[in-house]
Amino acid sequence: MKTVKRLSLSTLALSLSFVSMTFIAGCKAPSPKTSEGETNAVEKSAVETKGDEASIKTEIQGEDSVVQPVMITLADVIADPSRDKDRARDQFRNPLETLEFFEVRPNKSVAEIWPGWYAKILAPYAKSNAGAYTAILLPFGINERYDARIEAFKETYSDIDTYGVVAFAEFDGANISGLEDNSQDVILTFRNVHNWMKNGTEQDAFSAFYTALKPGGILGVVEHRLPESVVQDPKGTSGYVQESYMKALAKEAGFEFVGASEVNANPRDTADHPFGVWTLPPRSRTPEAGDREYADFKPELYKNIGESDRATLKFRKPL
Repeated sequence: MKTVKRLSLSTLALSLSFVSMTFIAGCKAPSPKTSEGETNAVEKSAVETKGDEASIKTEIQGEDSVVQPVMITLADVIADPSRDKDRARDQFRNPLETLEFFEVRPNKSVAEIWPGWYAKILAPYAKSNAGAYTAILLPFGINERYDARIEAFKETYSDIDTYGVVAFAEFDGANISGLEDNSQDVILTFRNVHNWMKNGTEQDAFSAFYTALKPGGILGVVEHRLPESVVQDPKGTSGYVQESYMKALAKEAGFEFVGASEVNANPRDTADHPFGVWTLPPRSRTPEAGDREYADFKPELYKNIGESDRATLKFRKPL
């Protein structure tokens, strides 16, 4: 009696040598028809291509095993019910369009700096598409609050069945440890540049990303956008950063500017708020009773703006 085993594409990739040995040692070569008239079939489903992604289903039947690798699209992952709690923010973060713009595709090695909301998309996508996902976290030992977050993140993403094998590295705002040079196809950072500006390490950060990327690799940057008509605070205390400043940082590190997308633009955001970008959702900071701004503060005005206007910039490490 034949048995059927179904393996995800990422599982197949991780155990390629084992599968190869199994087929050599334990399976008979398939033939169109046996002498008794029984059929050993090799069936392959159609390949449906959408953009740069393929939905591929292959079934190989033999006496002992069936292997069925399956590729899923970014849209599939984003629509998965496991993301229902995160879905309200999709209208502001536009994950499908953003990740497609940053060339997140099957078989890619993707690293995310100080990961969070996007990890629930990137990790399962890599798992199902023969890719690799590396979460580059803060170093352990900064303070108890950050340590608790790091431990919780690692515990959540230790679920191999859901997220695959997630790799971990560390980034202190200037240097990456635990990640090989020239190893990543894509490095992504979401709303972090102002944090490095606060500590004066923004140029070191871009240089570290350059070193970690393969030649031809992509650096994707999303950041709260400061209008070019406003003077840039070198410490980024409002949370907003000019596109021109980020382009200059990337150029100094050796990157080529590829292009900008307006997918995360919000024309309602003036970037001029009492508590900087944190006045807007999702933080929605408000003054405390007795503060100078308290009497005139109207939280609904800021809630109606939505999340911040954001620059979405793509850079490439030259070949």
